Amino acid sequence: MSDPSAYVRTREKGARDTRYPEVPEALAVPVYDNHAHLEIEDGDDPLTLTDQLDRAAAVGVLGVVQAGGDIESSRWSAWAASSDPRVLAAVAIHPNEAPRYREAGRLDEAIAVIDELAAQPRVRAIGETGLDFFRTDSDGIPAQHESFEAHIALAKKHSVAMQIHDRDAHDAVLETLSRVGAPDRTVFHCFSGDEAMARIAADRGYWLSFAGNVTFKNAQNLRDALKVTPLERLLVETDAPFLTPTPHRGRPNAPYLIPVTVRFMAAELGVELDVLCARLAANTLEVYGRF
Repeated sequence: MSDPSAYVRTREKGARDTRYPEVPEALAVPVYDNHAHLEIEDGDDPLTLTDQLDRAAAVGVLGVVQAGGDIESSRWSAWAASSDPRVLAAVAIHPNEAPRYREAGRLDEAIAVIDELAAQPRVRAIGETGLDFFRTDSDGIPAQHESFEAHIALAKKHSVAMQIHDRDAHDAVLETLSRVGAPDRTVFHCFSGDEAMARIAADRGYWLSFAGNVTFKNAQNLRDALKVTPLERLLVETDAPFLTPTPHRGRPNAPYLIPVTVRFMAAELGVELDVLCARLAANTLEVYGRF
């Protein structure tokens, strides 16, 4: 694609409520959205990149780490980060995309593109990469492993963070990181493990990023994991336009809804809201550097 800014994806509406939720009360101490997909249009009246960032800033969300998952979205992420100082980029081939690139004989080419993009100064992470045993069958797992290990090498080569996608692959992800050696700044995007895994990840010095699904009624495992994660290992994200927090579950998600999740986290942890916000912001800057 000659013009990355022209890239856009549209989320299927289906039968869900596609109105953007009302704007929450602003945070007094600002934070950052650690992971979002702002190239995906959603809702009855899709928000532009500038709309997303302006609405977020108005409620105390100062910046967004925009994550890629294939060549096109990674190029868009790098473009967005170069276009607005409120955006940093993460670039990668998503684990569910890796088998498709391998089948087409293009996985090496795709990883080479990620390598090139990662050299840009506002690309601060390799992600999202990892393993997903939920959507990929056994035939695709070798390509996922190959891609994951190549991405780990890229994060080390470029001295940037790594954002991990881990779905139904907890043991395999932890084993890979132990065997290959994790990058210095490793983040479990949208952490999906339990209390035991959270303790292991934190003990190893990884960061755990919690999204809106920590508020879901059926996500007690995430709340248990949250409570045992040291504050200095916590991050927060939207994974927008997905995982909209309760009470807006199913509706379009966006960085301006981070305050809903942060307030929930503070209540669960029994920590003052401003204290948690300050810690989350400091952690984000430690992982990704200044915006």
